[in-house]
Amino acid sequence: MNTSGTTNVEMPIAVLAGAPARMQADNEQRGAVVPPPSSKANARWVALSQAARILSQLASVALLSRLLQPEDYGLMAMAMVVSNCAYLFRDMGTAAAIIQKDRLSPAMVDTVHWTNVALGLLIGAIVLLAAPVVAAAFHAPDLEPLLRVLALVFPLSSFGVSRQALFERESKFSLVAFAEVLASFLGLAVALVLAWGGAGVWSLVAQVFVASAVLTAVFAAASGYRPALSWQRAQFKALLGFSGHLTLFNCVNYLSRNADSMVIGRLLGTAPLGIYSMAYRLMLFPVQNMTWVATRALFPVMSRHQNANAEIARLYLKSIAFIAFLTAPMMAGLAALREPFVTLVFGERWNAVAQVIAWLAPAGFIQSVVSASGTLFMAKGKTDGLFRLGVAGAVVQIAAFTAGSHWGINGVAGWYLTANVILAIPVLHFSTRLIGLGMGDVLRAIWRPVALGLALFILLSVADKAMANAGISLMPRFCSLVLAGALAYALGGYAFAREQFRDLFRFLRVAP
Repeated sequence: MNTSGTTNVEMPIAVLAGAPARMQADNEQRGAVVPPPSSKANARWVALSQAARILSQLASVALLSRLLQPEDYGLMAMAMVVSNCAYLFRDMGTAAAIIQKDRLSPAMVDTVHWTNVALGLLIGAIVLLAAPVVAAAFHAPDLEPLLRVLALVFPLSSFGVSRQALFERESKFSLVAFAEVLASFLGLAVALVLAWGGAGVWSLVAQVFVASAVLTAVFAAASGYRPALSWQRAQFKALLGFSGHLTLFNCVNYLSRNADSMVIGRLLGTAPLGIYSMAYRLMLFPVQNMTWVATRALFPVMSRHQNANAEIARLYLKSIAFIAFLTAPMMAGLAALREPFVTLVFGERWNAVAQVIAWLAPAGFIQSVVSASGTLFMAKGKTDGLFRLGVAGAVVQIAAFTAGSHWGINGVAGWYLTANVILAIPVLHFSTRLIGLGMGDVLRAIWRPVALGLALFILLSVADKAMANAGISLMPRFCSLVLAGALAYALGGYAFAREQFRDLFRFLRVAP
């Protein structure tokens, strides 16, 4: 079994999978804890997988949109509302529990596997039975057959959940990345062929189904784990505290993530909601992708160090400094150049988006730093604390959205920023306290990227105004400012945040 945390990409898939999971679990039950993996190697593979997913999504939009009708995308969007909600309960947090556990027995792995299979069958049955009711609620009869087919995805994917968790536990992200990239592009290829043949919305359904089937097949073929016909109630109860609270947190987080859209849609209408949601997506896209890579890569590493607070603290501070170093220039640049960016990309009718971005960009930076706190709670097995903070956060955010709606979408965005500032304090306090740190340690880790980001914002804002007053047209002005801003931040990073600057180049220089 590979214990170094790195993987040879030339090795076949069966070897990349490492020792059979049952052998690993036997070793752990005898007291041999899985050695700590490398967060840097993990991050490279997760970043590769995420980049491939983004490329696949962009290709899907660019190519399929020319072959399909808007009504097809509308039907699929309705179907995904149901699927995304059901996805929250797909494994009830048991996959994360496999990754987090310090020692793992074969009985626990088998219990998790059959629990996931049962959940997949149950969720699939619920979606299947609810299909006519949902279709009637949306006043879309064509939605019913789509949901009936998509219901099959849940029992199908349930056979790969525990196997994927075992790979991530061992930091075999090379195999996970291979499976996810293959699934993304095979799903897209099938969708393109079907759409070209006139299949309409069914090409989008097939894309989801094929991607899930490929993932499950690769994990089953590559894994040495073969589940025994065993399910133990004691093992399930041992997982219930961790996985139950994690599932509840995901549900609360889903509510708080969508509460702004519900409040704006109900109180302000569809047009303001469209403007706000566009600004929110612009803010969230870079932040979400970067933090997803970092937290997914860190979780198995921190879990292996869960009893060594000093090492977790070192990893945590290094990670938030690196995340801040990456997101600070993006959010600063987005805020400073929001008006030319929106006009160039979306057109003048979307100019109101720029005003909302002014509030959401700093909120995005705060979220990027705070996001690693959830990994700390999970690695330490304190998902009950994560759930309580999630409930408090949902209450504060919903109250902020409601209060801000009296001043329109800019009021909602402003109060959203205020809520993020307020919530960041207790989240950082309680999460860092788990590993013997304090707020001062967090501020010392991120103050350099914050200062560089503020300096970049001022520089670009002043330069943009000066160039506009000089009569320089929009496109050359925007492009030159982006290049100048990138160069200025790179020079500032080299001079004042050299550790993060070097970490970035080491990350980019070395192939996965």
